[in-house]
Amino acid sequence: MNAASRETKWEYRGNSFNFGEIMHDIAHSSKRLNESLHLPVLVIVEPLLLPRTCILNVLRRELDELEILDMATVQSLDCTSARDVRLVVLSIADKPIGDPSVEDDFAFVAECCPNAAVVVLSNHDDEPTVQAAMQRGVRGFLSTSLPIEIAIAGLRLVLVGGVYRPLPVAGMNKMPDFEPPDARGLASAYLINEAARLAIDRSVADLTPREQHVLAELELGLPNKLIAAKLNLSESTVKMHIQHIMRKCAAHNRTEAVLRWRGRLPAQSRDLEPGAALTTET
Repeated sequence: MNAASRETKWEYRGNSFNFGEIMHDIAHSSKRLNESLHLPVLVIVEPLLLPRTCILNVLRRELDELEILDMATVQSLDCTSARDVRLVVLSIADKPIGDPSVEDDFAFVAECCPNAAVVVLSNHDDEPTVQAAMQRGVRGFLSTSLPIEIAIAGLRLVLVGGVYRPLPVAGMNKMPDFEPPDARGLASAYLINEAARLAIDRSVADLTPREQHVLAELELGLPNKLIAAKLNLSESTVKMHIQHIMRKCAAHNRTEAVLRWRGRLPAQSRDLEPGAALTTET
């Protein structure tokens, strides 16, 4: 074999090696694509490219158990007919809920993704707008004024079957003919007086470090199974901590405990009624 043929053979081997690497990469990419096609899907619909890209990057980082898709209009939902779309986040900016284009978008989402929950992203947070959205079957209402951590927690809550919306008192002063109630009325509408705030501070101080860790995960809307995995605990231990948290906060469910921890609900009597159920939903 002359030098030329040896060189050709060496080049052939080199090309064969590179071809094998390419085929491996293609197979690996195909596998990842196939896996992503079986993931539940969250869709963000935002006409503006920059905010859409920013939201997309945040959601992909925070909700990595989902496939996150983005699109400029709901009409692109046609391409998701074979996918398991769990949630559609629809940005309406300054449009009122009753705007014909918004109504058409709701109808299109319901037609293309009948099993998906809908979350509205709006520049408004007044009570009439929120109520109008809820009356149309929206499962979540996010204002663009929310911190990103709260928005993510709201999405997690909707994903596990809950409903997220601003507290009813939010935006009441913007309602037509609204008259501020007296102090007792405000307290019953989730505003807190000084005594209640001190009671909340005491309840948080009573929590053990582990209970505070669990409560922090509850605020993110995580189910018991994910909390257990994240904190390296068993699910039964997580449930036990949640029961202790609710008892100390005088809460009847985990959402109420989180709200009291964040100082949005008045603390009630520490003594729950005998036999009162403590909800520790998963």
